[in-house]
Amino acid sequence: MHAVRQFSTDVGRRHIGGKVVLVTGGAGFLGSGLIARILKAGHSVICVDNLMTGDIANFASLAGNPRFKFVQHDIIKPLHISGPLHEIYNMACPASPPRYQNDPIHTFRTCVEGSLNLLNLALQKQARILLSSTSEVYGDPEISPQPENYRGSVNTMGPRACYDEGKRAAETLFWEYGTNLGAETRIARIFNTYGPRMHPDDGRVVSNFVVQALRGEALTVYGEGTQTRSFCYVVDMVDGLMRLMASAEKMPVNLGNPGEFTMLELAELVRRKVGSVKPVVFLPLPQDDPRQRRPDIDRATRLLHWAGQSHEQ
Repeated sequence: MHAVRQFSTDVGRRHIGGKVVLVTGGAGFLGSGLIARILKAGHSVICVDNLMTGDIANFASLAGNPRFKFVQHDIIKPLHISGPLHEIYNMACPASPPRYQNDPIHTFRTCVEGSLNLLNLALQKQARILLSSTSEVYGDPEISPQPENYRGSVNTMGPRACYDEGKRAAETLFWEYGTNLGAETRIARIFNTYGPRMHPDDGRVVSNFVVQALRGEALTVYGEGTQTRSFCYVVDMVDGLMRLMASAEKMPVNLGNPGEFTMLELAELVRRKVGSVKPVVFLPLPQDDPRQRRPDIDRATRLLHWAGQSHEQ
């Protein structure tokens, strides 16, 4: 584990202009991309991460930035922030199946206890709070594309349940705090995202294929490769998250790229881009692996004026 450095000790105590924004899970791939955008917008950021899966190298370039502070902390324990706090992005919790399955109880506690702690902090600070939920709340869907009013098909006792059900429980907490306690809550259902800062050993399909191809290895496809996914570039996802935070919408909103293709098509695309001559190897399909995943983003398009894709890829 990298040595922990407190890059700035005054953010949150001495307000230096703009908003003060807390990002939990900020050392991760998506969280660190979000932090860069928030800072670019002129705001101050407090990044909280327990570094179980996050990497401090993702924001090493921010050393000395007076608008940035890093705190190593696990959100399953209460978090105390001095000074003003305007927004909270709860990005904490591994999203990669191998990583969240490594400690399923901690994963579930991060979703539930972590959300409780952050919701209470949001009430205390009168801060708006956004939950990074997931398309996994739809489980192995029986309809496609998946709209926000689809209730899902989730196995509560499968290997993915700690994450899927953890996020569903977190959504319930956000809804109840918003409905009964007046918290300013936002819920983003994030579909597959890719881009810079993904860890080579992340365990998700894009990084797996790219790393295997670069190493000259065969690409491993599970099942027959006919299961589908939709992938959103990280820049576009960050834009969607910030638009949702700024909106008045309290119901869950899908964020993802509606473009859909099979895992076999993705493998062939990576092979062409990298120039790999190794064959594709087929392995047994993991339990509860969704057969299809494609977002209905009509609400995001209508409410956030967000299309799920740009020309920055």
